[in-house]
Amino acid sequence: MAARGGKRPGEGEPLATDRSEGGRPSIAEQVELVPTDPGCYLWKDGKGEVIYVGKAKNLRARMRQYVTLQDDRAKIPLMMQVVRSFDYVVVGSEHEALVLERNLIAQYHPYFNVDFKDDKSYPYIAITESDVYPAIKYTRERHRKGTRYFGPYTDAQAARETIDTLRKVLPICSANCAEWKRARRYLQSHPDDVAVANMVLAERGRPCFDYHVGRGPGVCCGAITTVDYARHVSQVESFLSGRRRQVVEELEEQMRDAAAELEFERASRIKRRLDVIGGLDDRQEVMFSSDVSLDLIGFYREETISCACVFVVREGRTIRTSEFILNKGMDVDEQELAAGFLKRYYDETADVPQEVDLACELPDAQLLGEWLSAKRGRLCRLHRPQRGEKSHLLQMAERNARHALMRYMVRTGYADERTNQALLQLESALALERPPMRIECFDISTLHGAFTVASMVVFTNGRPDKGQYRRFKIRAELDEANDFASMEEVLGRRYSPKNMGDERFAAAPPDLLVVDGGKPQLSAAIHQLEELGLDIPVCGLAKSDEEVFVPWDDTPVVLPSGSPSLYLIKQVRDESHRFAITFHRELRTKAQSVSVLDDVEGVGPKRKRAILRRFGSLKGLRAASVDQVAEVEGLPRSVAEEVWQTVHAWEGEGASLSPETEADAGGAPGPSSPSGGEGRGDGSE
Repeated sequence: MAARGGKRPGEGEPLATDRSEGGRPSIAEQVELVPTDPGCYLWKDGKGEVIYVGKAKNLRARMRQYVTLQDDRAKIPLMMQVVRSFDYVVVGSEHEALVLERNLIAQYHPYFNVDFKDDKSYPYIAITESDVYPAIKYTRERHRKGTRYFGPYTDAQAARETIDTLRKVLPICSANCAEWKRARRYLQSHPDDVAVANMVLAERGRPCFDYHVGRGPGVCCGAITTVDYARHVSQVESFLSGRRRQVVEELEEQMRDAAAELEFERASRIKRRLDVIGGLDDRQEVMFSSDVSLDLIGFYREETISCACVFVVREGRTIRTSEFILNKGMDVDEQELAAGFLKRYYDETADVPQEVDLACELPDAQLLGEWLSAKRGRLCRLHRPQRGEKSHLLQMAERNARHALMRYMVRTGYADERTNQALLQLESALALERPPMRIECFDISTLHGAFTVASMVVFTNGRPDKGQYRRFKIRAELDEANDFASMEEVLGRRYSPKNMGDERFAAAPPDLLVVDGGKPQLSAAIHQLEELGLDIPVCGLAKSDEEVFVPWDDTPVVLPSGSPSLYLIKQVRDESHRFAITFHRELRTKAQSVSVLDDVEGVGPKRKRAILRRFGSLKGLRAASVDQVAEVEGLPRSVAEEVWQTVHAWEGEGASLSPETEADAGGAPGPSSPSGGEGRGDGSE
């Protein structure tokens, strides 16, 4: 087989931290001069662009972990390869460092930090509190002073529908209303005497359309005082904060007062508003049995992309859900992903609950809790639910995150783009003549040489082609596990002249052959291909360090962490392992279900179950007499005698049975299944 050469990306390049150019101190030497105070550090590349921002209680100690590669996160070696300089900012406390870190990430959007995938502005519902008559609006603007924001919402339609429903319940001016804008300008021009301005509006103002249909309180025509309007605004803010019970109680009190004063028309209007709130509760699908205020955040990760789903629960009811696509996935650990999202999300929202539930423990949980408590003005804690309602709802949030991420990938063509990148990267890294449009991967599964099987999975155009999957029973008699002999056998059978022309297999050889294992498994594959006279590009993938072994170099190829190529080849390897071990377990289960009773003529599955129910185990059956066996319902005397003789014949041969087989009526291994034969991916043989 012809050897293929090629230089691996980054080969021979030393770490940037080891360099000392023109007599300048290296990065490691510069880090030793960093103070030990709390603060934030900014790693930069050769262009001076910030590629990562972090915080530390002790700047020097934390940065030293990076340059000495003591940080065990997978991305650190790759990141430090491109680091050429750094900056740092000293602050007074670790809490200040946390706030500064979030601001710096928002300013620089570093590549290696967790952030939203697309840095668009999410919609909010805002109340213009700085106005004499605050109005409600739908907006994507950056937070302005004097305006209170609720959100963010990831569903723009849901945000607009919330405003529409809210104005049916609690009439409040819309910031888009032309008459409200006119009244606002007039009030701003007469700030010293609002009462006079209200009288002028009452005399000269023109009622807007919303006032006529009951959604506007009549600011434009002076129909409401500032005191009454302020009560409306307070109720709106309580409603948006999830405190619906408070709003309901206030409206019920107003309805009773109106009825007591014989103002039945006003009482009827309030009753209709209460009915709207009741309708919102009727549509609730997820409600807690207790009165809790919390956010549950579930994550679902792909290799380099993920989704966070936030369930906002107030007073025991889920008032909204939001999904956010993040720019990091399995290329960062779960804790870093969760912490990065928490900082971004709660930096942009003022709605902080009393509890935030996550599926993992965060190293900085106490610090983050203190930061959230400061934003809320009251205690907020991070919690990891283990069971009960919260755990169930957290799992639901994770499922929603998965579906949202799948929708995003389909909508944007993300999966197709990454697959194309992966195939091109494999072509370059493995020095292939063309992109590997058809990849075949083999794996061996055995139990100390017993039930040895092999799997063959096929990826066509970077996607699993399950109709092409095959499985093999190894024919060689093995006293112990021998992956090399098994690999040679299965490759010899798969690529034999007979099977190469078989319609069940592809007419042409694969563009890339992958074997699960390191150099020994690769050598076995190469030897077998040479015996067959085939020139098929082949590589081995080791599980330990995800290293790719190639024929032309003793040093393995290391694909970049988080790259599409590494993700694809790991997916191929993992799929072959799953398919092999599934077949292996299937054969073991069949063997364990073989019983001594299967050798008795006249005993089928129904009679076998009846005997087992009667005696419980082979031990109980052995202790029974012929008459007792004949008492089994539906068992003829002649068959009962045959059962008794067979059981005692096995006993005389000293058959030893495992406890699990004993419980299954003495299932000693029976005749093995016919050796050989390939099976399709659907499990048939």
